[in-house]
Amino acid sequence: MCFIRRFVLPSLFLALLLSASIRVFAQDQKPLTSQEFVSLLYTLPRHPEKRDEIIDEIRKRGIGFALTDGMRGLVATKSGNDALLRRTLEEADRRRANPTSAALPSAEEADGLLERTRNVTLAAANAMPDFLVKQIVKRSVAYGNTTNWVPQDNLTIAVGFRAQAGEEYKLLTVNGIPTPDDVKESRDYSKYVKGATSSGVEYISAVADVFKPETKTEFRVVDTDTLQGRHTVVYEYVVQKDRSQLTLTVGETGNSAVVGSRGRIWIDRELDRVLRFEQIATEIPGDFPITAASSVIDYDWVSINEHKYLLPSRSEILLTTNNGRMVLQSRNDVRFRSYQKFGAELKVVDEVGEDDDPADNPEPAKPAKPVKPPQ
Repeated sequence: MCFIRRFVLPSLFLALLLSASIRVFAQDQKPLTSQEFVSLLYTLPRHPEKRDEIIDEIRKRGIGFALTDGMRGLVATKSGNDALLRRTLEEADRRRANPTSAALPSAEEADGLLERTRNVTLAAANAMPDFLVKQIVKRSVAYGNTTNWVPQDNLTIAVGFRAQAGEEYKLLTVNGIPTPDDVKESRDYSKYVKGATSSGVEYISAVADVFKPETKTEFRVVDTDTLQGRHTVVYEYVVQKDRSQLTLTVGETGNSAVVGSRGRIWIDRELDRVLRFEQIATEIPGDFPITAASSVIDYDWVSINEHKYLLPSRSEILLTTNNGRMVLQSRNDVRFRSYQKFGAELKVVDEVGEDDDPADNPEPAKPAKPVKPPQ
């Protein structure tokens, strides 16, 4: 099943699957000092396009200083609270604090882990239950390539997923205010709100598509990391355009483009499951309205009808469009809450709460016990 996520802008209907590319962390270079990093950081307000260069430097060299709350605050201020830069810095700090756990596995171990994860992921994608989930969507926009994000609004959306019928959405609140009674369940809620919208819970098939044999994805082990207190192995991957299932579509004109993809996956080295998935669309035609798009999906174990399933807990979606008159950046921070068994009525209560606010460092303080959840 092809994973599709829809983004709707004024006069545009955009369908895509995405993520971020990452380079190998080179351990033979001296780590960045705090002075070097701060110097790079201060270039961002005037040159936001240098963010990717800074991220590459962190990934290649690591950091030689402790990541303090003061440094986190400075990063948030100078980068416009850029989530990718924040996550990259947190990863580097964990590697600095525990270099032993950052050692790469042997080629044999890495290949075995990848093959086991492929089999488990493909099997899990075909065994998903019907469920309901609440989505909390925080939307921001920036003009040009500034990444100067301006909060747009908060949406609460009820999503019902059935394997045989796909998903339905119902917009529940906008900025905490309940929507009118005439707002109905549908496959697309964009008609009820202006600006960029994102929809789709096919996050299981997003990873599964990368593992399908016909995709012939190229994998390479590049790093280790700790997510949710779990030790993971990080792989880079590339999907060539001629074997890709990713399509970008402009709804009003019907114009579409098949694109390639590349990115990284974080695999729990004990449970053989993907805990984080990053992807970026590649080889986008130069005259296409979408000029850049990426997403990050975090997964966690949830209980549905007394069974454990690995489902998305958070997703961040970034895209840049150019309609010939202006460049617009959009960011949707999506939280998934209150998973439950699908019933006769599509209904999820609750509105945006304090527990739905993002944390600067979402990793738990202590590792979770390595107990293998049921499939």
